[in-house]
Amino acid sequence: MSELPRKAVTRTAKLATLPLGFAGRATWGLGRRIGGASAELVGREVQQRTAEQLFKVLGELKGGAMKFGQALSVFESALPEELAGPYRAALTRLQEAAPPMPVATVRGLLAERLGEDWRKLFRSFDEEPAAAASIGQVHRAVWHDGRAVAVKVQYPGAGRALLGDLAQLGRVARVLGPVVPGIDIKPLVAELRERVAEELDYGLEAAAQQAHAEEFAGDPDVFVPRVVHQGPEVLVSEWVEGVPLAEVIASGTPEQRDRAGQLLAHFLFCGPARTGLLHADPHPGNFRLLPGDEGGGEEGWRLAVLDFGTVDRLPGGLPPIIGRSLRLGLGDDAEEVHASLRAEGFIREKVELDERAVLEFLRPMIEPASVDEFGFTREWLRGQAARIADPRSPAHHLGRKLNLPPAYLLIHRVTLSTIGVLCQLGARVRLREELENWLPGFAADCPEGELPGFWAEDEGPA
Repeated sequence: MSELPRKAVTRTAKLATLPLGFAGRATWGLGRRIGGASAELVGREVQQRTAEQLFKVLGELKGGAMKFGQALSVFESALPEELAGPYRAALTRLQEAAPPMPVATVRGLLAERLGEDWRKLFRSFDEEPAAAASIGQVHRAVWHDGRAVAVKVQYPGAGRALLGDLAQLGRVARVLGPVVPGIDIKPLVAELRERVAEELDYGLEAAAQQAHAEEFAGDPDVFVPRVVHQGPEVLVSEWVEGVPLAEVIASGTPEQRDRAGQLLAHFLFCGPARTGLLHADPHPGNFRLLPGDEGGGEEGWRLAVLDFGTVDRLPGGLPPIIGRSLRLGLGDDAEEVHASLRAEGFIREKVELDERAVLEFLRPMIEPASVDEFGFTREWLRGQAARIADPRSPAHHLGRKLNLPPAYLLIHRVTLSTIGVLCQLGARVRLREELENWLPGFAADCPEGELPGFWAEDEGPA
């Protein structure tokens, strides 16, 4: 494949098969219902067939299709096990790989972007990509000073493909909704479209990555590779070895899963506090685990963070309203939680909601912060997704009346995505510890750092 978009009409035609396929499955499902099959069984079969087709199509394309698939893949934990099982492997592949560009194309791009004598910049350059993803692929090389480096080369035509794919996905968002219950597809696609320009700008990515690399230099928990060179649509960074997070999800020990989960939660909250930037693409393909000294155990592992193409700029760290509302919720202060959400625009001016109902809606969401250590599981996430997705549920109706202000869209997606990965890991995480240390507004006014809770410490969540 010499050019990412191929022919635009070809890409559009592939994506257009999604609603057509859904219509066919709906007709098939109606026939099954008439034949006597239960509504629940038919619904699950239709959902499974829809998901299988969706990820097959996304896996064949790069660009916006691939980016959307990666964003969606972290919510796999929310699916019922009997549906998630058959295509979990396909979701994982979306996080790590895509068909590579031909060698001749790579050579031509590097000559165009780094100059005809580009090979003089490297002692060696592996022309077979080490990784390939949505808008670029990575080659392993040795820089002229002897450092092992990763060379990220952007696909030609990536911008056109991103915009075209996401426009088409936006048009079929309603059809894709049933694939992952509890996730509103349309805002996800819209937010990805808004980030296209930043995603394509390797200068912005290099600046964000270098800011993190300098801040976390020598950190015992987090490692970010330094930027070695940045040119038009080419980014050269220090090479990172390590265990892909996807491998830990697939076959890690309980100790490895817990350590990976703790590090991921730590980075989610300490990153904005320390750099004023939120890494906004937290799918497993962007993380590696770096083992410590041999025999040192998992506690010596560090989290290597890759790909800073999408970040949210938060000069003061995460907004204090998040920590304050979470703290008030744990204190069972329904009136103040409602007032805080109203003041920040989460509850629109003319919308009337019962204060206690709002807190009950939020209660399961803040459950992980109510105990010293919380076990994230697929079962727990499925329960949350089903509660919000079920049209018969009071939580479903209340959730539709809440508003998500634009400034919080990316924060919301990153938080949900990280929770999805924690549930894929099945990790036990000391989340409250991270919130107390890094989330503005969370630990304020709490004597000795202890939080008033509506769950007794010795009883655990209700």
